[in-house]
Amino acid sequence: MKAYAIAAETVKDQAMFDRYRSVVPETLAAFGGHFVVRGGNLTVLEGEWPHPRLVVIEFPSRAAAEGWYRSAEYQKVISLRLNSSVGNLIIVDGSP
Repeated sequence: MKAYAIAAETVKDQAMFDRYRSVVPETLAAFGGHFVVRGGNLTVLEGEWPHPRLVVIEFPSRAAAEGWYRSAEYQKVISLRLNSSVGNLIIVDGSP
């Protein structure tokens, strides 16, 4: 079953976040991950949405998604995201 890493973010340091964005794609390949949504124009139709940026990354499985997050390659760059933005990151299973 596919799984998705979903991030809702507010960027605080654009230059640092741009460095993060430039290196993340190379960390996904080994885990079969690819972007479904990467930023883009977001319209809130109901309720509140605290972050203007949304990212959805599809993986072939939860194990692949969790493997990517815990991988040495991603852990080398995660501080760029954590130091340049605030938000939430979750992994969720896809529909069977």
